[in-house]
Amino acid sequence: MSVEDQLQATVDAVVQKGKGILAADESSPTIAKRFKAIGVESTEENRRSYRSLILSTPRLSEFISGVILFEETLGQHADNGMPLSELVAQHGIVPGIKVDKGKFALANAPGDEITEGLDGLAQRLEGYKNQGARFAKWRDVYNISNATPSQLAIEANAEVLARYAAICQAQGIVPIVEPEVLIDGDHSIDRCAEVTETVLHEVFHALHRHHVVPEHMLLKPNMVIPGKAHSHKASPEEVAAQTIRILRRTVPAAVPCINFLSGGQTPQEATANLNAMNCLVPQPWELSFSYGRALQEPALQAWKGDATNAENTQAALYRRAMLNGAARSGKYSPEMESIGA
Repeated sequence: MSVEDQLQATVDAVVQKGKGILAADESSPTIAKRFKAIGVESTEENRRSYRSLILSTPRLSEFISGVILFEETLGQHADNGMPLSELVAQHGIVPGIKVDKGKFALANAPGDEITEGLDGLAQRLEGYKNQGARFAKWRDVYNISNATPSQLAIEANAEVLARYAAICQAQGIVPIVEPEVLIDGDHSIDRCAEVTETVLHEVFHALHRHHVVPEHMLLKPNMVIPGKAHSHKASPEEVAAQTIRILRRTVPAAVPCINFLSGGQTPQEATANLNAMNCLVPQPWELSFSYGRALQEPALQAWKGDATNAENTQAALYRRAMLNGAARSGKYSPEMESIGA
């Protein structure tokens, strides 16, 4: 199979009506914070046990088409000895891998950050592919303040994202491009829209320069929402209108799917906002989800590190996935939150 055919087959498998992506790629510090909140120590075995449990959720593939794994998870095994990537694939879900090495302060740009990990990426991707990964994810972040993000940060992060995406496609790995304008701060929804539009313009200019094929990539952006410390809380309809307006200005129609990150929203907010976008007139791309905490939070609360809670943990994840599956077609309503809870 040619590289192009590999990429198209993966896109077709991941971009399915009514389905989205589970982001289970929390870094070690992030999952340690999630575990601490439920009183669980973040040991390698606890991480393996939890991820094995959620990845083996019965019928999860009804609403989840792909899962992003952390590098550690890609090398771990389920309780029955099966590699977790193989377990995922056996359940009809495409395994993917987070490949960036985290964010750091950007030199000569106070308050801005840059993501690292390009060195040796092609070689790492070859290994990940041999372990079953068919797509990858790379996240760059943009802090909003009166002075940030700087033009330097906007251009530098776009260049990094484009180089990553080009390397992935050359290896037959579908890249998820994740430019995240952070929710931290007291900025207005209009300021978020302004920054998001500038960021996405620069990202797609860079992708074009690096000859990244838009049909063989996925975009994982933030929604356009006010900062979490802002006095005004935007309604799902406001978020949808602002977000779609910016995406239509910046994202080529050739991109097959936009899988939003939840970025600090509650599970209910993330679902309602996605639903509102899918209630608008048809867009040139699929509008889906690639949620981490907004999918897993109820499951973590049900689990609490206790193996006897396995059934409730899987039920909580399945239910959240089902609600987001409904939001994929604009069929979610807040009343559904109390049904079967």
